[in-house]
Amino acid sequence: MRLEAIAALLGHRKMEMTLIYARIANRVVADEYAAVSAQIDALYGQQPELPADYETTGMARLRREATARMLGNGLCTRPVELDCRMESACETCAYFRTSTQFLPILTRQRDHAHERGQAERAALFDNLIQRVDTDGVDQHA
Repeated sequence: MRLEAIAALLGHRKMEMTLIYARIANRVVADEYAAVSAQIDALYGQQPELPADYETTGMARLRREATARMLGNGLCTRPVELDCRMESACETCAYFRTSTQFLPILTRQRDHAHERGQAERAALFDNLIQRVDTDGVDQHA
């Protein structure tokens, strides 16, 4: 390490103090530092062990949201372990979620379907728009 880095690490204001420590058998100091660093790295590399029932409802929801895939008009919450058979019909999938932030897109999709005479598709988007409750989240499934 550079002396400046050692001084900062030890909180020294004067380089003379750092030089006192730097003169102590450099190999011994380096070996000790490397051993402690390896132990710290090993600690940070481990996953914390929590009791099995530690996960709260809120934590579970955040974990699911963290793995959700963003779609143009909502989120796919399908666990990554499951195959997707819907491909381009996500809105009919049980894992599809949407919210008020997607209402402009859903409305444009519904209007597009109406303009093209696609009554079933328009009804699908009407249903999605209606399912978004006052809290702003689709409570489907």
